Formats: sequence, C-alpha cells, structure tokens
Amino acid sequence: MLTKSSSRRGGLLVLGGGIGGLAAALALARDGHAVRVLEQAPEFAEIGAGLQVGPNASRVLDRLGVLEAVTRDAFFPRSLVLRDAMTGERITSLETEASFEGRFRHRYFVTHRADLHRALLDACLATGKVELLAGKHVVTVRPDATVDCADGSRYEAEALVGADGLHSPTRALLIGDGEPEDCGYVAHRGTVPVEEVTGGLTEPDSMVIWVGPGLHLVQYPVRSGKLCNQVATFDARRYPAQHGDLSRQLDDAFRGTCPEVARGIALIDRSRRWAMLDRPPATGWSQGRVTLVGDAAHPMLQYLAQGACQAIEDSVALADSLAAHDDVETAFLAYERIRAPRTARVQTTARTWGDLLHLDGVGALLRAHALKPRAADDFEIVDWLYGFDPTSTQPALAAARRRTS
Repeated sequence: MLTKSSSRRGGLLVLGGGIGGLAAALALARDGHAVRVLEQAPEFAEIGAGLQVGPNASRVLDRLGVLEAVTRDAFFPRSLVLRDAMTGERITSLETEASFEGRFRHRYFVTHRADLHRALLDACLATGKVELLAGKHVVTVRPDATVDCADGSRYEAEALVGADGLHSPTRALLIGDGEPEDCGYVAHRGTVPVEEVTGGLTEPDSMVIWVGPGLHLVQYPVRSGKLCNQVATFDARRYPAQHGDLSRQLDDAFRGTCPEVARGIALIDRSRRWAMLDRPPATGWSQGRVTLVGDAAHPMLQYLAQGACQAIEDSVALADSLAAHDDVETAFLAYERIRAPRTARVQTTARTWGDLLHLDGVGALLRAHALKPRAADDFEIVDWLYGFDPTSTQPALAAARRRTS
C-alpha cells in the first residue's frame, strides 16, 4: 500500500518539472503524498509563449487551488474565430462568454505559459510536501522506481511518474516505441507588444485562427492584453529551405496571404522553430510502480490546444486513482484505463483538425460551406472536449477497481 508520508524509498518521484510534472506533483501533494520532482534544466522554468486553456483544464486548476493565480493576468476572449488566411474572410466563430460559461461552467482563457508554470510552482512549494530538485539529468530509469542521474546521485521511490516529455526516457523503458512521428509541419512562436501589430489586431477581443493551404496563423492577446501571442505553422515539405535559410522558408510559405496575416508574419520570432511531432495512441504506459503523464504518455499535435490541458487532466485522475486503490500497481493500471480512451480521442482528433485547417481548393470551399451556417453558440462540436469533467472520476475508478480485483 502506498503511504502518504515519506517512506524508506522516498515517497513519490516525478521526473520532469514542466506544467505536467508540477500539476501531477501538486495534485498528489494536495492528497497528502510526499513528492520529489527532478528537473533536468538548471532551474524550474517554462519556455514558450501563449497557452490556451479550455474549461476541461480550468476545472482541474480550480480544484488544485491555482485558477485565480493563473488567470490574474490572463486574457478571456469573447470568441474563437476562424478566418481565411488568403482572403481575410470570416468563416465561423465560437462564442466563449455567457452562453459558453453557462454550458461548461468555466470560461476559455489564454495565458502565458510562464504564468501557469509559476502558479503551479508556487503552489507546490506552499504545500510543504513537494521537494524540487533542478539540474538533475536522469540517465537511467528502472522498473523498481529507481533512477540514476548524471551527477552520480540515485533516487529511490515507492512509485515513479514520468512527466519527462515527448522524448521520455521513462516511456522508452515502458513502451519502447522509438522516436515520435514528424508530420512535416513546423511552427514559429512568440509574443510582440500589441501596439507593434501595425493597424491593430483584426478582432482584439477574440482569438483568431487564420487558415490557408498548408498553413495557419494563430493570434491572441496575453498578459492582460499587453502582448500579442502568435503561432505561425506551415508544411515545411512544400518549401525547401535554400542554403538553410529558414526565415525565407517562412516568408515563402505565407506569401500571398491577406494583409492582416502578412503583418503578423513580418513580426514573428524567427530565431527558433519547432517541428510538429506526436505519436499514435498507445497503451502500456502504466507498468508496475511506474506510470506516465502528459506528453510522455500521449503526445499530440497542437491543433486542439490540448497538450497542456490533457496533462493537467492527468494530474487529478492519477491522484484520485491512488486514493481509490490499496496498492500503487493497481492504481496506476486503473489510471491508464480511465485516461487512455480520453487522450487517444484527443490525439486522433487533433490530427484530423490539422487536416481541416490546412485544406486547399475544393476542400477549403467545402469547409467554408459546412461551417458558415453554424451559430456561434452552437457548442455541439466541442461538447465532448470541454464538457468532460476530470475532477469527477470516482464512478469510473470504482468500476476499474472492480475489474482489477
């Protein structure tokens, strides 16, 4: 049985101090567990810029007691808008104010990744049950929840949670399915002061996705509307980089877009870009006293903006499963049984949504024809995603427990 105090093996060990790892550590600490978090970087920090948070994740942040801190400088868009990147024409929108909140009990908001990470970090420290150790490069992960680090240190635990990301060494131990899949798309991300977006944002009170053939641009304010977050994504296979000129590749991809998109692309950060990687849904990420959360378990493409949200959902499902079972191995198996169908649907739908965003020719015309008639307060398309309540898993846990007993 997993105790809720430090043990001879050191309580629970979480590998990875990103959003998923800290959310898991906080959920476990809130439930009384002693947790140690190992982070490879020299300090606990989050890279990246804007982050979208749906009500499915807001429910969890509320339960964990950090929602107020996370939303202090957040931006609450009036709607999510889809526009044609070539013509500028509005295709459809999803209202995210009163009707949305009435349906899902929480608003949709966007924040800076660092703000969410800081809120989770502060909350972990405030529990007095989470030990945070940076500069710990894990080189070996063992099935008995023991890890060795490059500095010669070894950590033993009652149970281990791998929150170590897309290239997770913990996943390699459990599943061993090789490298993630590259879909061929790349993304440039960054923030700029809102006033630098010449002419202003097209819809400054909304989040706008500009879609085109093999490309899209996302724009929305963060930090109380002072910054504009931009994500420019395109199919790099269509535009071979000449002499390694990746900046020119970006310009080639977005050449011919409408003036609003062209202004945004001129301002986008070109110093770094990210390949769009994921994996197909898999099982087996809970074995013995080791399990996975977040991208380590179910990496997904960005098109539903659910990577961090699904990691946040994992946190309470994991804590609840440990609370509902007498031993950690059964608890981890039950946790996977509950989470795997949910995360698999999000993974596969994200791929489909990427195909929808990037249609060309007749496909783009049919997309517009299908989406334009829908009302802004028609939430049927997102009910399954945002209506899911990961904080109410006890009936499913009880059923899982009966199956494993």
